[in-house]
Amino acid sequence: MASETRRHHHNLVPLAALISREVRSEKMEKPNVKYGYAAQSRKGEDYYLVKTDCQRVPGNSLSTFSVFAIFDGHNGNAAAIFTKENLLNHVMGAIPRGLGRGEWLQALPRALVSGFVKTDKEFQSRGETSGTTVTFVIIDGWTVTVASVGDSRCVLDAQGGGVSDLTVDHRLEDNVEERERVTASGGEVGRLSIVGGVEVGPLRCWPGGLCLSRSIGDMDVGEFIVPIPYVKQVKLSSAGGRLIIASDGIWDALSSEMAAKSCRGLPAELASRQVVKEALKTRGLKDDTTCIVVDIIPPDNSLPPPPPLKKQSKLRSLIFRKWSHDSTKKLAKKLSAVDIVEELFEEGSAMLAERLGSDTTAGQSTSSLFTCAVCQVDLAPSEGISVHAGSIFSTSSKPWQGPFLCMDCRNKKDAMEGKRPSGVKVV
Repeated sequence: MASETRRHHHNLVPLAALISREVRSEKMEKPNVKYGYAAQSRKGEDYYLVKTDCQRVPGNSLSTFSVFAIFDGHNGNAAAIFTKENLLNHVMGAIPRGLGRGEWLQALPRALVSGFVKTDKEFQSRGETSGTTVTFVIIDGWTVTVASVGDSRCVLDAQGGGVSDLTVDHRLEDNVEERERVTASGGEVGRLSIVGGVEVGPLRCWPGGLCLSRSIGDMDVGEFIVPIPYVKQVKLSSAGGRLIIASDGIWDALSSEMAAKSCRGLPAELASRQVVKEALKTRGLKDDTTCIVVDIIPPDNSLPPPPPLKKQSKLRSLIFRKWSHDSTKKLAKKLSAVDIVEELFEEGSAMLAERLGSDTTAGQSTSSLFTCAVCQVDLAPSEGISVHAGSIFSTSSKPWQGPFLCMDCRNKKDAMEGKRPSGVKVV
């Protein structure tokens, strides 16, 4: 018992050591983060979240990060409100304690997946049929991590002049891969049929008639409408950039490029209003229209990113480079010099096993309990089911290989993949 206690305490990292690690990891001074928000409501189902004082290490001001999010509800506002109130805590709860900044950023994509799925699972347990899109943005220094389900969007207007989407629209009408996934998982995709058999409107998933392939909530549609987010993580150059985070009330009226160009040169607060104004001028108020503009500004520059020069070298246009553990240090100076946005992570698979990865050390816990990778509940070793196992009725070829799921989360995984009917529980 004493040796177990010693091993357990040996894994704890003192707060002073964490703070020291944070100081050493800050090789570049943090940028200033300015934001503006604007909205016009029609249905009252859009919600937003802004938190600029989050901390990786409680009490350590050097570990501050910011969160910006938009939740576009449908069939009521219950899912949007619940997700706004709970998602951030669920994401943070899925990140192991005692990590330095670099390790924390690398753990974020997996934690975002766990947090989205846990939030969806908890909301569906309430028995409400509402649903919501989510675009969830975490800014830590020059690193931007975005997770999204649905058709709200986050656009990056880099200081070099390039405009790029940091999200993928999960609309059945536009996303062929998602249509194929939904039908393979047991859903039916088609348009609304009116009198005479005439098909109208966008492609929808049946039952339910939802136009989206991913969301949080929507328990009446079927669990092949999954809450597993597309996640992208990038590192900006020291020149900074601008994020435009908005619901589909904006994107149904403006392209990403149009939105970015419409507000260049304006401070964030005025920029958000301008984007909403342009969308309403183009299409009118046909849906809730919400926009957050976030400027990530070099610490010695309090002004927003200026409009790019008309004549500009192609070498300074937006380029994405895959991240390499071996070449990160060598690339850093080059990337900053030519205003390149460095791509650190990108994954959009709807398969939970692929998103949670593998953890060969999960079975070597110093305690007597495992932890569910999604809902974070403690499990006895005999209760954990490997996320890589096949049917829950079969034995995994490597039953000791984590991460592990509790029975409820395993049932949800099988339902999302079409391996069991939605909502059916095994006793």
